[in-house]
Amino acid sequence: MKHAPAPLSLTPLAWALLAALALIWGSSFLSNRAALEGAGVFTVVFLRVASGAVLIWAYVALRRLPVPRHPIYLGHFLIMGLLNNAIPFSLIVWGQKHIDSGLASILNASTAIFGALVAAVVFTDERLSARKATGIAVGFAGVVVAIGPDALKGFDLTSAGQLAVLGAALSYGFAGAYARFAIRGLRPEVAAAGMLTGGAIWTLPILLVTDGVPSFDYAPSVWIAMLWLGFGCSALAYLLYYRILALAGAANLALVTLLIPPVAILAGWAVYGERLGWAEALGFAILALGLMILNRRPKTP
Repeated sequence: MKHAPAPLSLTPLAWALLAALALIWGSSFLSNRAALEGAGVFTVVFLRVASGAVLIWAYVALRRLPVPRHPIYLGHFLIMGLLNNAIPFSLIVWGQKHIDSGLASILNASTAIFGALVAAVVFTDERLSARKATGIAVGFAGVVVAIGPDALKGFDLTSAGQLAVLGAALSYGFAGAYARFAIRGLRPEVAAAGMLTGGAIWTLPILLVTDGVPSFDYAPSVWIAMLWLGFGCSALAYLLYYRILALAGAANLALVTLLIPPVAILAGWAVYGERLGWAEALGFAILALGLMILNRRPKTP
């Protein structure tokens, strides 16, 4: 009789890598705000995905990892680049023109909620259990509290910025469902490189129409922010992401969703003096509870 494999656990190395990933992705919200002080939305997004793609392709070449030749993968990379990079990055960066970094990170944490909801609709083996439904409901309650009652009084740019970040989280949810079958069997580094390339292909023409040809005459702080978005928040982060996935499994990796907002909130406070109101803090606490319910695994005999 075969026994089920033991679940992967968080070793000290996995914890260290998870903390590093949370620091990197948490800093992306601060970097977005810094980059927007000198560059347009689509300039920031394009330089992030393009530089990240170049760096990961260089890693793939150095490691001599196998790259698929079938043209169907080009279509998969384009769709993944649209759903997982071009749309969400653009919405988050635009949204951060109108809301603080901390609030953006809290709303972005709803990605896991949308991912579970999309998977339940698309896949027969991901149907909503009572636990999942409870987690999703509690998570959405946290989002509503974080947005606050003021957003219901009148629609303005702040409300639009919040909806933009929620739209990004929904796009991530669709990307996760699509990736389940589209890039199955590929080395994760190759999938990440192809996806970022697809994101660059989508954003380049939009950049030329909206922002024009970049002048590259940016202040040092803007350059540092954009280079960090490409090197750290894209290339290095994806390599860490898949390393943690192999070490600790998807359930433990989901903890990064809870660790990112505190990093972003602290960074926004330290650099820009951003402060969370009681509604945002309470909303994050409720959202975190929903995510913990959603990610809790039932005990196996």
